[in-house]
Amino acid sequence: MSSNRHQGTHWQALVVFALLLPGCMVGPDFTRPPAKVSPSWMDASDERLKTEPPEYRNWWRVFDDPVLEQLIAQAYQENLSLKIAGVRVLEARAQLGIAAGGLYPQTQQAYGSLQYNRTSEQSPQAGALPAGQGAVNPARSPLLSYWQSQIGLSASWEIDFWGKFRRATESANANWLVSIANYDSALISLTASVANSYVLIRTLEKRLEIARQNVETQKENLKIAEARFQYGTASQLDVEQARTVLYNTLASIPVLETQLQQAKDAVSVLLGLPPTDLPNLLKGASEIPVSPAQVVVGIPADLLRRRPDIRSAEQQAAAQCAQIGVAKADLYPAFSLTGNFGFLSSDVGNFKLSDMFEWRSRMAQTGPSFQWNILNYGRITNNVRVQDARFQELLLSYQNAVLVAQQDVQDNLTAFLRAQDRAGFLAQSVEAAKKSLDLAVLQYREGTIDFTTVLVAQQALLNEQDNLASTLGSVSSSLVGVYRALGGGWEVREGKDVVPPEIREEMGKRTHWGKLLAPASYYPPASEEPESTIRLPDW
Repeated sequence: MSSNRHQGTHWQALVVFALLLPGCMVGPDFTRPPAKVSPSWMDASDERLKTEPPEYRNWWRVFDDPVLEQLIAQAYQENLSLKIAGVRVLEARAQLGIAAGGLYPQTQQAYGSLQYNRTSEQSPQAGALPAGQGAVNPARSPLLSYWQSQIGLSASWEIDFWGKFRRATESANANWLVSIANYDSALISLTASVANSYVLIRTLEKRLEIARQNVETQKENLKIAEARFQYGTASQLDVEQARTVLYNTLASIPVLETQLQQAKDAVSVLLGLPPTDLPNLLKGASEIPVSPAQVVVGIPADLLRRRPDIRSAEQQAAAQCAQIGVAKADLYPAFSLTGNFGFLSSDVGNFKLSDMFEWRSRMAQTGPSFQWNILNYGRITNNVRVQDARFQELLLSYQNAVLVAQQDVQDNLTAFLRAQDRAGFLAQSVEAAKKSLDLAVLQYREGTIDFTTVLVAQQALLNEQDNLASTLGSVSSSLVGVYRALGGGWEVREGKDVVPPEIREEMGKRTHWGKLLAPASYYPPASEEPESTIRLPDW
C-alpha cells in the first residue's frame, strides 16, 4: 500500500515537472522591421488624385463595363493558377498541424509480439546451465528454448523547455499567413491580367475598325486618282502612290488581327478555357473601356497593410525569425519524459504464456532524461548563424518590397496621368487631321494641289487615329496598373473559399482532412493580435 502511494507521488512530481518546464523561449521575437515610406505621392497636388481612404474591393467597376465584370467573375471561379494558390493554403495549414503536434508527446506506440527464442548451445547461457542439465539435452533447457509474449504502451515526450517546438509552430503559422498573402497576390494579378487583356482586345478592335475605315477612304481616293489619270488631269504617279498607301494600310490589318486573336487566347486561358473564340463573352459594343478622370490613391503608408506581397515578405521574415530560436534550442540540453507499461510472459519453468495479462506480469519504466550535444564541432552554432543570416536577408527583402511597391504605384500613376494628357492632345490632333484631309481632297479634285498632299493627309489621319486609340487603351491599362499596384481586388475572396467545392470534395474523398477544408480553419482570425503558439492537435 505504501509502495503504491510512493509511486503515485513520483507520477505527480513528473506531471508537475512536465507542466512547469515549458517557460523559456530562446531566439528573438519578431517585430515588423522599419521601412522607408514617403508621406505622399509625387503627384499628390494633381486634382485628378484623391487621397481619401480608398476602397478597391471591386475596382474594375469604375469602368462601368458589364462584359469586363463578367470576365473577372468567371476568371475568379475557374482560373487554374488561382486554384493552385488556394490548395497551397491548405498545404501550409496542414504543415502548421505537423508543427503543432511537436508540442505533445512526440512518440506514442502500442506494441505487441509473440516470439520463439532459440539460444545457441555454445552461448554463455548454455555454459551457465546447472550441472548435468546441459549434458543430457541442452536443446530442451527452458533457458535455451522458450516462447515469449508481450504487449504494452510506450511514450516519449521531449519537454519544450527552450521553446523549440513553440518556435517551430510560430514559424509554420507565419508560413501559413504567407500562403494566404500569396493567394491574395495571385488574385490581384488575375483580376489585373483579365482587365488588361480585355482593354487590349477592345483597343485592337478599335484600331482594326480605324484601319478598315481608312481602307475604304483610300479606295475612294484611288478611284479619284485613276479617274483623273484616265482624263489626263493627273499622272500615273498619283495612281501608284494611292495604291501604295492603300496596300500599306491593308498590310497592317493581318498584324492587328493576329494580336487580337492572341489577346483573346490569353483571356481564354485566364478563364480556365482552351484557347478559343469568345463571341458570347465579348459581345456588345467594341469600345475601349473609359476610365474615370480621377482616381483615389490614399497615402503610401496604406500599402503596408493592403499589398499582399508586402504582407508575404513580412511573414516570411517572421517565419525565419522563429527558425533562429529552433536552431538555438539545440545548443541546450533537451529534457524528456519517457514511459513504458505493458505485460510480459513466457513458458520458462512453471510460467505460462496465458499468464501474460495477470497483474504480476506487468512491467513499467518511467522517468525523466536529458540529452545534450556538448561536442558538435560548431555545427549547431553555425546553423544558428545560417538562420540569422537568412533572417537578415528577408528583413532587407521586406524593406526592398516596400520601396518597390511605392515605385510600382508611382510609375503607374505617372503613366495614367501622362496618358490622359497625351490623349487630350491626340484628340485635337485627330480633329485637325480630318479637316486637313477633307481640304486636301477638295483641293485635289479642283486641281489646285497635287496628290502627294492628299496622301500625306491620309497617312497623318490614320496615324493620329491609331495613336489616339492606342493611347486611350494606355489610359485604361495604366489605371488597371494603378489599382494592381495599390493592392486592390483581393478583398473579393473575404468570406469565400480559397478552394472550389468540387476540389474540396475530391480531396475529402481521397484523404481525411477533418475540419481543415472549412474556411474557418484555413483563414486566420481577423484579430490583429498574434495567435498563440500553443495549439490543439489537428486530429
